[in-house]
Amino acid sequence: MSFDTVLVANRGEIASRVIEACRELGLRSIAVYSEADEAMPYLQQADGAVCIGPPEAAKSYSNPAALMSVAELVGAGALHPGYGFLAENPDFVEICEEHHIRFIGPSKQAMRIVGDKTLARDCVAQAGVPVLPGGPAPKKPEDALAMAEAIGYPILVKSVFGGGGRGLRWVEGADDLVAALGAAAGEARAAAGEAGLYLEKAVVGPRHIEVQVLADERGRAIALGERDCSIQRRHQKLIEETPAPRLDPNLRMRLHRAALAALHAVNYTNAGTVEFVVAPDGTPYFIEMNARIQVEHSVTEVATGLNLVKEQIRIAAGASAPLDFEALQPRGHTIECRLNAEDPARGFLPSTGTLHVEELPGGHGIRLDTAIYDGMPVTPYYDSLVAKLIAWGEDREEARLRMIGALQRFRVTGVSTTRDLLLRILAHAAFRDAELSTAFLEKTGLA
Repeated sequence: MSFDTVLVANRGEIASRVIEACRELGLRSIAVYSEADEAMPYLQQADGAVCIGPPEAAKSYSNPAALMSVAELVGAGALHPGYGFLAENPDFVEICEEHHIRFIGPSKQAMRIVGDKTLARDCVAQAGVPVLPGGPAPKKPEDALAMAEAIGYPILVKSVFGGGGRGLRWVEGADDLVAALGAAAGEARAAAGEAGLYLEKAVVGPRHIEVQVLADERGRAIALGERDCSIQRRHQKLIEETPAPRLDPNLRMRLHRAALAALHAVNYTNAGTVEFVVAPDGTPYFIEMNARIQVEHSVTEVATGLNLVKEQIRIAAGASAPLDFEALQPRGHTIECRLNAEDPARGFLPSTGTLHVEELPGGHGIRLDTAIYDGMPVTPYYDSLVAKLIAWGEDREEARLRMIGALQRFRVTGVSTTRDLLLRILAHAAFRDAELSTAFLEKTGLA
């Protein structure tokens, strides 16, 4: 290894995963924490832990100056950003470089391309990856209306630098476009600090399928299978599974090849995800690329037996990406459910309070990624995700039934969670029959 100490610049279950990976690689891990997280159990797993600031993310986990101060204090030669916070900030990558700290992720150049959705579209399109009709939104309303008319309604108004559904608006016709542009620009500015928008043809009732990729600095890359992420609420994923069910084998191969073409088009290294929508007629379209480890990486880990967080660290230290695709092909079927501290009955509003653990699931084919503990305060400062529950089976039906049993044993009180909604989804005939689309909740009346 070209470094012996890694600063874990995140919190929750991903911080725990990074600490665990460092231990298995013989590296020192130094965790950071905000005042709100001082009792997190994973802090005891690390080789050291340093308080980085008050609960607000901007003053702690998203504060580059504070992170660099801790990195220099503890002699960290590398930094793992996890997901969220500064994980996809190219300016932060540059700051790490200036301090001679290895950022465990892609280069700042690749991150800048991927982070600009319009630039990423252009780059991958030149490599032959299919994209939807669209482009940067004109400043003048009359020009935007003309562009939308040329694309054809419905269209999506999307943030150039956004993600997670922020700055995203579905527009059915010209009467709604100007208002949608204004609302999306305000939301995009608040979320990403930039109000840039682009217009894109909307696909009605698509599947959302993403491909996990790994690439090293020698230009070698591998696609580690795809994940179906169609079950969503408010453009946020609820359930992911691999392999994508009822997917034509030729389309599967086409998606994998397109993902690798996109990867090479932006000279990407380390772990990443290339996301597509697949129209009801089976036509795939690139929508974006995530320059980080995904929340749902656990699905691919269980299916392939590969520890993606360890591979991230190895690649950052100069090792090669694993290229034996046959050995790493997904085995059986894997489903992941995201358990969020939210109230589905109130429009998925975040739920805060003191979380009490009554029972947690385990057993054959079950994995639980979480950092919760009995008496943990669930605060409004961070993402609402409290746990990821993963179930593996020899086939999809076994994984589905195993997940239902595991969810029933995930019992916490003190805050509302998405558990009961997830159980209703898994029990629904449309899910059982793999009739999946991003409109699943609306079509089934479960939203």
